[in-house]
Amino acid sequence: MNRASLKRSKILHMALMGTSDPSGEAEASHEKPFVLRALQIALVVSLYWVTSISMVFLNKYLLDSPSLQLDTPIFVTFYQCLVTALLCKGLSSLATCCPGTMDFPTLRLDLRVARSILPLSVVFIGMITFNNLSLKYVGVAFYNVGRSLTTVFNVLLSYLLLKQTTSFYALLTCSIIIGGFWLGVDQEGAEGTLSWTGTLFGALASLCVSLNAIYTKKVLPAVDGSIWRLTFYNNVNACVLFLPLLLLLGELPALYNFPQLGSAHFWGMMTLGGLFGFAIGYVTGLQIKFTSPLTHNVSGTAKACFQTVLAVLYYEETKSFLWWMSNMMVLGGSSAYTWVRGWEMKKIQEEPRPKEDEKSNVEV
Repeated sequence: MNRASLKRSKILHMALMGTSDPSGEAEASHEKPFVLRALQIALVVSLYWVTSISMVFLNKYLLDSPSLQLDTPIFVTFYQCLVTALLCKGLSSLATCCPGTMDFPTLRLDLRVARSILPLSVVFIGMITFNNLSLKYVGVAFYNVGRSLTTVFNVLLSYLLLKQTTSFYALLTCSIIIGGFWLGVDQEGAEGTLSWTGTLFGALASLCVSLNAIYTKKVLPAVDGSIWRLTFYNNVNACVLFLPLLLLLGELPALYNFPQLGSAHFWGMMTLGGLFGFAIGYVTGLQIKFTSPLTHNVSGTAKACFQTVLAVLYYEETKSFLWWMSNMMVLGGSSAYTWVRGWEMKKIQEEPRPKEDEKSNVEV
């Protein structure tokens, strides 16, 4: 159990720091044939794409569907957190009752631990809430551009909080992302489809994504390095903190008067959204494990490009050349930043170190 927790902790550390696990990759490549490993990677990447894209389109339906007409974004987010928390507890109970059938940590609610990760939970709530609010007010096609500032906030927060400087080339890629973002905003305004509210929520979601990575690294020791325990506590805390928001924003009366409240289809779609919310964390870690953080970022960028094209086709939208150019700038800048950071990390790892005999001579 501890070994599994440490392994997940290592995967998260790789994702946050932008490093790879060459020993693990080398071990896996020796153990399995190339064709089998290639098929596994293709399956995992496909699973990540299907889960992520399906979750975006499903959330768009729940948040802004003319046929559903449900104006309770906080409740939708609350219910998804509730489903995730219940799934974590259910899988933990199953692993305890049937040992050996699956690898899942034992989950017991400890109020002391819940309080210790409360700052992360507040950021987590902001991240998923602003994310859903952005999706409610902007189209799926513009969604990736609206949330494209995560990389820029990563660089800014690394300097402000961690005092880490960024290379000129990395800053250049960030300027491309910012340029693509502003061009996208300009083109959405020219087409009359711009929502400043949705764009603001997208920028706040990007900020919270960056803060979430920093706070995750800080509080992970409180849950013994287990991502599943962190997921459980985060979602339990979120469910508790969402309750006063539901009352203050008046969403409970709106939900009570919702005509489809007793519809099995409505609750089925809501529960499916919660399942996708639970699954995205798992498949993200799985993709990082079977590939590398660099490949994961490249896969995420390619997925965003495909998702944008799919949304334009699905909603039968017509976009200008400059609108597409803004998307290419955002995706290209994000890919370039990933490549630059990977190259810099590789360069640091390959820097020559003092030889042992030289160190010995100096010490003598």
